[in-house]
Amino acid sequence: MQKSLSSNDSKAVANWVLIGVFMLLVQVVLGGITRLTGSGLSITEWDVVTGLLPPLNTAQWLTEFDKYKQTPQFHLLHSDFTLRDFKFIFFWEWFHRFWARMVAVVFVVGFVYLVWKRKMKQEMIKPLMILFLMGALQGAVGWIMVASGLTGDAIYVKPTKLAIHFVLALGLISYAFWFALQLLVPVKEIIRNSSLQRWGLAILSILFFQLLFGALMAGNKAANAAPTWPSINGDWVPVNLWKHSPWMPNFIDNHITIQFVHRGLAYLLFLLMLIWGIQVYRSESVSPLLRKTRWLPFFLITLQIFLGIFTVLNSPKIVAGHWGVFEWLAQFHQIVGLLFLLCMVYMLYIIRPYRYRSLL
Repeated sequence: MQKSLSSNDSKAVANWVLIGVFMLLVQVVLGGITRLTGSGLSITEWDVVTGLLPPLNTAQWLTEFDKYKQTPQFHLLHSDFTLRDFKFIFFWEWFHRFWARMVAVVFVVGFVYLVWKRKMKQEMIKPLMILFLMGALQGAVGWIMVASGLTGDAIYVKPTKLAIHFVLALGLISYAFWFALQLLVPVKEIIRNSSLQRWGLAILSILFFQLLFGALMAGNKAANAAPTWPSINGDWVPVNLWKHSPWMPNFIDNHITIQFVHRGLAYLLFLLMLIWGIQVYRSESVSPLLRKTRWLPFFLITLQIFLGIFTVLNSPKIVAGHWGVFEWLAQFHQIVGLLFLLCMVYMLYIIRPYRYRSLL
């Protein structure tokens, strides 16, 4: 039997967690803007305390600019940068880090306040500690990612480290959202249907790899490797899918392979969501909450695919240092992907197998 945490006090905790979920979503969006503007390597140090404020005078700005001039990105890509150019990319990386600090502040202050007000139940402490540790790990991986682009001949962060950073962020958001659902959704809204739950798990598993390859697409800047649709540069199965030997590295740094897999998983998700949606529609054991929201996942995956198509088609319009149509589409593509993920987490929360016991 499921153990419900729902109560008036729990709603205060849930609202606090949902604020955190929203702030984490904003953080991922800011990460996308930082990547699209090429700002991620503008700050060459990780100063947890002193890095809270940006440079406040010309001397401080010149000091930071001099540090950036020592990076491979400056020498190989931005050697013509002026201080004004540097201030632009510095802002987005600084704001991305500043927002991460604000997430931590909201978590710590909110936790202390809710404990003081005695709204925190004992069974909530462990999941929240796990949440805090996941957030700390995410920050550490973020710095490791940045450091990967500051040495050798790197002009961007390593795509694999970017993908790990992104996937960990999705895990953190999903875990926090699931916890909030446990505090908010009444037990009567949860249905028991093992078949639907297995389909949902399969979709979520494929979605994980889809988002992973989306991050590899972004990290490798692979969109304009094949700016065509529905074919990939005129081929349905590109001839250079396996140009690297052994074949495994193709999934990491072969732009065509990464885009081929990313597209294929999107089509597979669309098909599975269509089948799953029909099953939900025909199911007799549908709660009022599920009845109102069952159309949402299919709508989001459809929108996501269209945004992906138009993003790829507009990739030849990329202009370095300029925010244009491609950047807007790429950003909305990421946002809808995040919403689709949360939608599937929500669906899996309210659709359970016949035998289920809460972890809390």
